[in-house]
Parts: sequence; C-alpha cells; structure tokens
Amino acid sequence: MTSTASARQTALVTGATAGIGNAFATELARRGYALVLTARDTARLEQTADSLRAKHRVRVDVLGADLTTTEGVQRVADAVTDHGVDLLVNNAGASLGRCFGQSDIAEESRQLDLLVRAPMHLTDAALAVMLPRGSGQIINVSSVAGFTPRGTYSAHKAWLINFSQWLNFTYAEAGVVTMALCPGFVRTEFHQRMGVDTTEIPRWMWLRADNLVVAALADLDKGKAISIPSVRYQVLANLARHVPPRVVARFAKLGRKVRQ
Repeated sequence: MTSTASARQTALVTGATAGIGNAFATELARRGYALVLTARDTARLEQTADSLRAKHRVRVDVLGADLTTTEGVQRVADAVTDHGVDLLVNNAGASLGRCFGQSDIAEESRQLDLLVRAPMHLTDAALAVMLPRGSGQIINVSSVAGFTPRGTYSAHKAWLINFSQWLNFTYAEAGVVTMALCPGFVRTEFHQRMGVDTTEIPRWMWLRADNLVVAALADLDKGKAISIPSVRYQVLANLARHVPPRVVARFAKLGRKVRQ
C-alpha cells in the first residue's frame, strides 16, 4: 500500500468512531485513502471525519447506520457499491456481558446480526464490485476468541474466521484478498460497553489499536488469510488449537466478570 496508490483508492470502515475502527480510519487517512466511515453515532462520526480531513487532507464521507437492522445494512451495502470501494473493513462489533442462557435472546439475536449477518452482506456487496475489476481487499475483524469455546461471541467470530479463509482461498487468484484479523484484548471502549470488569486481565495481554492496525495492513499486503497481532497472541492461538478444550475454556473466561 503506497501513498501514491492509496490516494486513488477508497476504504469503507464500519464502527469507525472508536477503538480498532478509528485506528483503521486514522492509518488509512494517513496513507491517503478516501474514506467512508459508518457507525450509529453520526455526531461522533462527523467529529472523527472533521479531524481526519483537517490533518490528512483526504475526502471523508460519513454514513450513520445501525448494522443490527436490515435497513442499516442495506444503506452501507449501497455505499460499498456507489463508492466502488477498494478496501472494506468489517469492524463494527459488540458483545454481551452475560453468557447465553442468562442474556436476553433478543440481544443475542442483535449480536448475531451485527457480527455475522452484516459482514456477510457487506462482503457480498464488496465482491460484486471487486471481482469484475479484478482487485480489492476485505478485512473482517474477528478475534482470538474465535479459536476458543467462549459462547455465542466466540462462535460468531469463529464463523468469521472460517468464512474469511474460504473467501481468500476462493477469490485471491481473482485479485480479491480477504483476511480475518484476530486480535486479543485491545485498549478500546469494548469492555466498558459490555459492563465487564477487566482488572484481572494481566497487563501483558493488552494491545494498542494503532500498532495492531499497522501489523494487520502489512499482513493484508502479504495476502494472509488470518492475521494475529503480536507473537504472544500467535502463541496463544496456536495453543488453543492443540491443548485440551477444557483448559482453553477455563482460560477463555478471562474478562467476562460482569460489573455489579
């Protein structure tokens, strides 16, 4: 991704107001991409867009949309088509503080829509743009939780990993690279919004969003189907595939303590 090339390219990032999505928007703007940023909070999106326009002098379009709704997904899918995006970053995500069986099933359904249905539909829209021209890139932000038994959240992320791998195997030769980004714990608003206590998570397990985004984009340029930022999480993900599931499940409980 050179600055000269990216200046003629457009990236669409979902969930761009904070955390990993904001870090993607910032780094891509620095590289000269025109941006389409989506999230539910339009006012906050506008603030982000104003800052990026002023600092990097790139075009930034804002689209408020709720990806748990059919209407919101369609609005963003239309934007993928209308802008002819070169890079789609399916980042929007959230999780529930309570486990399945204790959580509200309607909330579980909305989480499924956000983490599975939305990226599936947006990827479909992206492929319709990218395959005919023979070029394009898709990043699906998954999680190392996708390698562990951790309830519905990890199940959704496991689906996204499998889906991304298949997409890359199937369409990379046609010029469209798809990658699942699988970070661990990242310093964002994610856990605060869940209402969970993270004080028991060791300091060494936390990653910085800006660093993992740079690493992810480097892996994308290499054509990798899966990107796991940092050696420590690469080791943990590898262990999760080989140690007994009971041990992995016990480790996966970290960060799930609900604040009272």
